[in-house]
Amino acid sequence: MLRSIKGQSFAGKRVILRCDLNVPIKDGKITDDGRIRASLPTIKYLVDQGASVVICSHLGRPEGAPEAKYSLGPVALRLEELLGQPVIFSEETVGAKAKAAVKLLTDGGVALLENLRFNPGEASKDAAERTEFAKQLAELGDVLVSDGFGVVHRKQASVYELAQVLPSYAGLLIATELDILKRLTDSPERPYTVVLGGSKVSDKLGVIGHLLPRVDKLVIGGGMVFTVLAALGHKVGKSLLESDQIETVKGFLSQAKTLGVEVILPTDIVVASGFAPDATFEVVASDNIEGTSFGSNGLGLDIGPESAKRFAEAVASSKTVFWNGPMGVFEFANFAAGTKSVAQALLSVSGLGVVGGGDSAAAVRALGFDESKFGHISTGGGASLEYLEGKSLPGLEVLND
Repeated sequence: MLRSIKGQSFAGKRVILRCDLNVPIKDGKITDDGRIRASLPTIKYLVDQGASVVICSHLGRPEGAPEAKYSLGPVALRLEELLGQPVIFSEETVGAKAKAAVKLLTDGGVALLENLRFNPGEASKDAAERTEFAKQLAELGDVLVSDGFGVVHRKQASVYELAQVLPSYAGLLIATELDILKRLTDSPERPYTVVLGGSKVSDKLGVIGHLLPRVDKLVIGGGMVFTVLAALGHKVGKSLLESDQIETVKGFLSQAKTLGVEVILPTDIVVASGFAPDATFEVVASDNIEGTSFGSNGLGLDIGPESAKRFAEAVASSKTVFWNGPMGVFEFANFAAGTKSVAQALLSVSGLGVVGGGDSAAAVRALGFDESKFGHISTGGGASLEYLEGKSLPGLEVLND
């Protein structure tokens, strides 16, 4: 059972709070602050108790050294706006400057450390190096509250080793995410539909294998669908294709049939002349993708309007829905309709509708939906998928009594 912050007193304590503030930043501006806002309830909970809060997070994938484009400086400014109070920003993660920054904190104060991954110890493959970095972090606080759900599937210093150095607890966001995922695996209300998209079918095979015995309908779109269509014997032009996964796909299609799971595939596809927002395109039957004027050079970039309607009907008629992965290249307006249709349908689910993080969450925001209308938008795409595959997540295991 996870050690929770609920029922614990943090008054007068300095709390290291591991969040997932890995947000997209372009030209120094945050383009999607969803993960920052998701961290606010735990931050406010600790502040209201009178703790001084030292927040740490990674951003992007720097190679163990500072890179200006990956600085958490813009995140500190946004946190100040959202919290309505000053946030001390330490330009270093550990060491003298970090210690000086946290010493300025009074009860109820908040500080943010610079990007954890600017230090090679954070994501090192060497456990001893991670432990050494965790000990340096531990000098900045009395206890650890782990609330970065998007990283709990990673064995990294601030997620795993630090929780062994300091007394550690799970934050409110992690508790919410786990509650939702348990409902999806242990006691889903039926009909239960899983909608999968995104680029690679190989990324979703574990989820498919684990959830097939639990679901009523499996809806597949996105780039991964072309490997499924190829497994059915259809030509897919230059669309995304993992030819080495075709036999595996045939296996899960056969298993679905045995289990009585309805697999819903697109009947029409939006095929484009190339990968560009202004590419010319045609709608064609999914078993005839090469039947456009582009021939074998055609590239499938979205499900077609007929399929979008069928997918939406399957979602809206369900009591439980888990959606992970866009139906097409939603970043291009001409190829966003399928994704938008699924998102819209999810709003009308009378039970639990879950947006499974990652690109799906990004799509919901990019397409202008009101996030508060969805049952739940996960902050951890990879972590959610690994949990739904039945895998052990080290960042959670270390928080268990």
